[in-house]
Amino acid sequence: MINRANHYQAAPAAMEILFAQEKYLSAQFTKHPTLNLTIWELLKLRISQINQCAYCLDMHAKNAIKSGESTERIIALSAWRDSPLFSETERCVLDWSELLTAHFAASDSTYQAVQKHFNDAEIIDLTVAINAINSWNRIAKTFQPVVGEYKA
Repeated sequence: MINRANHYQAAPAAMEILFAQEKYLSAQFTKHPTLNLTIWELLKLRISQINQCAYCLDMHAKNAIKSGESTERIIALSAWRDSPLFSETERCVLDWSELLTAHFAASDSTYQAVQKHFNDAEIIDLTVAINAINSWNRIAKTFQPVVGEYKA
């Protein structure tokens, strides 16, 4: 295995951009009535599953458990379509997350389904959050921090 750059040390200004985005998203997911921290952790976990990012899966599973998420829901997340453990709103978020992570354009019908649960500002924040975790996944897969070292 080659020695890879420590992205935090080698490019702190670039990482600060991502951390500023995380700070913004944390505030939004805390203040929105329908967009909440549980939904944010679920989408981070699901997208990290899709992108097969072991470091991010470890991090977000630990964070979800610390914030009260059940192990049953974490285990069922990869099969959320077949599980009764997720609300209609959570299903909508997971579907939207999968669609955008797979690089598909949002159809009018899918967009309308999201509009049933969220207002325009919330849809934008949700979409930015999906983009953010996809970005973090790619950074982690590129620079390969040690899986298991993250402490919640």
